[in-house]
Amino acid sequence: MTATLRADAARNRDRLLATARLMVAAGDLSLQLNDVARRAGMGVGTVYRHFPTRRALVEALADDAFTALLDDARAASRHDDAWAGVELLLRALLTRQLAEPTFAEIISTGPDLDAGPGTTAHREEFGRLARTVLGRARQGGELRPGLTDEDLHHLVCGIVFALRIGAEPDGRVERYLQVLLDGIRAGR
Repeated sequence: MTATLRADAARNRDRLLATARLMVAAGDLSLQLNDVARRAGMGVGTVYRHFPTRRALVEALADDAFTALLDDARAASRHDDAWAGVELLLRALLTRQLAEPTFAEIISTGPDLDAGPGTTAHREEFGRLARTVLGRARQGGELRPGLTDEDLHHLVCGIVFALRIGAEPDGRVERYLQVLLDGIRAGR
């Protein structure tokens, strides 16, 4: 939100977000705005004033994870070792999606679905940082030839999906990530 909210409006927004977070934590990713309103004990008009669409609510829930990913991507872009930068970037993209399902939903779609300019700005900044990291690895001959940035994005999203459908995803994260890294590194 760009405008400063009145104290009561800010409390209502925080309560709606807290309610939605509880719903997500319980496995309810539908986030129907009428349900959020009912569970928060508010009128549906209050929800729609803050979040005119489900996508706007999901973006608000994902914002902290997106901001953290940008911090990770900045660190990866400054890393002295190009391959270590790739590892840091892909690990961050994978773990952020696993930790926050709403972020996984946002990052796996394109900017044409963005509800707010903040999400689009995050997406554009991440794209610039990722191109820097991957470009350095390509220039250094570290990245398998022919792989596009989009290929890598899709591979990470696919691993997130694979981890979610099996038992004990936390126990498989490192193994799956290592398989990805081995597969995309030049000369492997």
